[in-house]
Amino acid sequence: MMSLLTEAIARIKELLDEAKASDLREPTAMSVATVDEAGKPAVRTVLLKHLDESGLVFFTNRKSRKGRHLQAVPYAAVCIYFQQAHQQIQVDGKVVTVSDEQADGYWQTRPRASQIGAWASRQSEVLDTRQQLYDRVNRCEKEFAGTDVPRPDHWGGYRVIPERIEFWSGHPDRLNQREQYSLDNGEWSKTQLYP
Repeated sequence: MMSLLTEAIARIKELLDEAKASDLREPTAMSVATVDEAGKPAVRTVLLKHLDESGLVFFTNRKSRKGRHLQAVPYAAVCIYFQQAHQQIQVDGKVVTVSDEQADGYWQTRPRASQIGAWASRQSEVLDTRQQLYDRVNRCEKEFAGTDVPRPDHWGGYRVIPERIEFWSGHPDRLNQREQYSLDNGEWSKTQLYP
C-alpha cells in the first residue's frame, strides 16, 4: 500500500509533468518564503530542480538574503501555482543543505554563462551600476578561460523536507477544494479543509 507521503509526492510530480508539457515558460517556478532572525518574512521565486520523498530541492547563492534567512531559521514555505490548471501546491517544512555531491552534480548541468554569473554576482548585495556586474562577469570569464568553471563554495542547494503538503483546486463561487497531508509525531495524515 502506498504511503500518504508517496501519494502526495506522486500528485506533485503529476502536476509538474502536466505543467512541463504545456507552454509555460518556467513550469518548475515556485515561491519560497523564509523569515529572518527577527521573524520578518521574505518571498521570492526559484526553480524546483529535484523532487522525491526526501523533499523539494532548489539551488542558490548561500550568501543571498534567502541563504542568510535559512541559516538563521531553517524552515520555509513553498507555493507552486499552476495558473492554467487553477491549482496550487503548498509545502511547509524544515530546510537542510544538500550534499556537496548533489550540488556538484547539478552545477555541471548549468550552462557555462550561468556558472560564470554565479561567480560574478554578489547576490542580494547593493549594486552601484550594471556595468559593475558586467565587469565582474568579464573578470570571471578571463579567470576561467579554457577550464571548467568550478562550483563556488558559497553556491549550493537546499532541500525543503515536507511536514505539510496542501493541494488547492479552484472551484466556482470560491468553494475551492483543499486537501492537506500533514506529519504529526512521525505519522502522515490526510484531511480536507474548508475553502
